[in-house]
Amino acid sequence: MRPSLDALKVLEICVASGSFARAAERLFLTPTAVSLRIRTLEEELGEPLFIRRGPRVAPTPKAMLLAKGVRRGLDEIDAALAAFGAASPPLRVTAPPTLASRWLAPRLSGYQRCEIELDVSTEIRDPSDFDVAIRTGAGDWPGLRAFRLFPVQLTPLVAPSLTAALEPLTPETLATLPLLPHPDWERWFVSAIGRVPPGLNFTRVEYPNHELNVNAACAGEGVALVPPGFFEPIVKSGVLIAPFDETLDGPDWHFALIRDDDGRSGPKEFCDWLYEQSRMMSTALDTPGAWVDG
Repeated sequence: MRPSLDALKVLEICVASGSFARAAERLFLTPTAVSLRIRTLEEELGEPLFIRRGPRVAPTPKAMLLAKGVRRGLDEIDAALAAFGAASPPLRVTAPPTLASRWLAPRLSGYQRCEIELDVSTEIRDPSDFDVAIRTGAGDWPGLRAFRLFPVQLTPLVAPSLTAALEPLTPETLATLPLLPHPDWERWFVSAIGRVPPGLNFTRVEYPNHELNVNAACAGEGVALVPPGFFEPIVKSGVLIAPFDETLDGPDWHFALIRDDDGRSGPKEFCDWLYEQSRMMSTALDTPGAWVDG
């Protein structure tokens, strides 16, 4: 019969301690109990493990060899348990293309609590396919907890070459340029000048995301209506200009979503981190109540 791991641990501690009395102190047992366990182990193994000389005991060479092997095994078990406790599966995060590349990716290296498995997508899909989803909307996703991060902001960005002949550059003169299609153009003009100029000229190609719209704007194809914060480096470089202070805020927001039934701390901690990152993005995010469970 193979001895129990507990019995082998007692042997290893006795050998390491040099006496049953010191081993008893480490094991929170009496010396008599330790001696009894060693005798039981000797019976199971079929040979003595200690040479007894009155009150003193000394391990046999074979006992010392066995204790050394037990110590190696215990060390490996401790290492395996530590690795098990430290290891956690990657956090599956999904985000739309522009936000993923322009806002999230440059910040992810600062999140050290676990690995991130990033999926670039605009669809919610099955909630079991992700741990945290970043999406844009009003916050009403059935079965998901929605946490507001920052509002969707939109302002025109245009290549300087397109505006060179416009003097002065106003929303009215901007309206004469080719506009890259976006459903909020009319709302932006109403916000900027109180009305929609007649005869808006939209380009024939409608791009599916902000990144492609900005690429088209950089190429001089038209004026893009996009979130200025995502493309600040391009504006600072002078490739595009943001000619007006007028920026639409909302009504849609960017949200972090987790499943209603997900009680793990990891997804919520990542949402907290996303919120802190969003607050550093703009002073406009200091709106009271911005971090509210949707």
